[in-house]
Order: sequence, then C-alpha cells, then structure tokens
Amino acid sequence: MKRNVKDLVYVALYAALFVALDYVTNVLNLFRMPDGGSLSFATVALLLASYHLGVKKGLAVCALSVVLMFIIGSIKFYGIVSLLLDYIVAYCAYGLAGAFKNYKWFYPGIVITSLIRLASSTLAGMLVWETPFWGSLSYNASYIIPTMIVDLIFVPLLYNILKPTFEKK
Repeated sequence: MKRNVKDLVYVALYAALFVALDYVTNVLNLFRMPDGGSLSFATVALLLASYHLGVKKGLAVCALSVVLMFIIGSIKFYGIVSLLLDYIVAYCAYGLAGAFKNYKWFYPGIVITSLIRLASSTLAGMLVWETPFWGSLSYNASYIIPTMIVDLIFVPLLYNILKPTFEKK
C-alpha cells in the first residue's frame, strides 16, 4: 500500500512539474511558431517520469499532463484530429522513453520519442492544415528538434543527479 501512495505522489509531482515548466516556457516565449508549437522545457518532466517510474506510470504522467494542459487552457487545437495527434499521441509518446536502454550519457529513448512526436505532429499538419509533407515536417521540426536537444542535455544530467534519491525506496 505504501508503494502505491508514493507512486501516486510521484505521478502528481511530475505532472505538476510539467505544467509549471510549460507555463514558464509560455511566459518566456523563447521560440514560438505562429500556428502553434514552441521550444519547450516541459518535456523534461515527462521524460524524467518515464525513466524514473517506468513506462506504465510514465504514460500515466503524460496523459495526466495533457488533461491538465486542456484544463488550464494551454492547448491550441483545431478539431479532434489535431487534439489526438498534436497532443495525446505526441505527448504520450514521451512516456515510452523508459523502455529504451540508456548508454552512459546518451538516452536513445529521448530521440525515439521526439521522432514519434515529430511524426505525429507532421501527420496532423498534413491532415488538419492540408500542408504538404515537407512543409509540415519542416514546420514541426523547427521546434521539436530544438526541444529534443534541450531534452538530450538536461534529462541525463538531472536523472544522474537525482538517481541516488530514486533508488531509496
């Protein structure tokens, strides 16, 4: 029973961290595309959750984070296809990162999940905006690739710093 409560607290913590980092990113407005999409630090929380809690709970954090984004109004979508591909599939993909083996400071799960998000958002651009493949890919890559680079720097650094506290159960 104690373990379940602790896991629930971690899920809530990571979801709250995601919302806080999403808010900070929106306030800083470092790089924002005109029709949605921006450089984000919030995905760091989703990736840390997946690596720390595992895939199942990582997916739960991601799904909860999308719901919280919807509640606080930070989602900008254009129909059910946009909601599904730009948010649900795109952000829940990060929950899968923990399924991939890390190699010292390189975390391939970050690259794979970022590419899933890129594919999902590219497909959304093609279906919702009727943008040609290369146009949609370049639009979405312009903010997802920099976000992936931020994740590749900060997630291994933070995970390795926090790992000793994760192992104390």
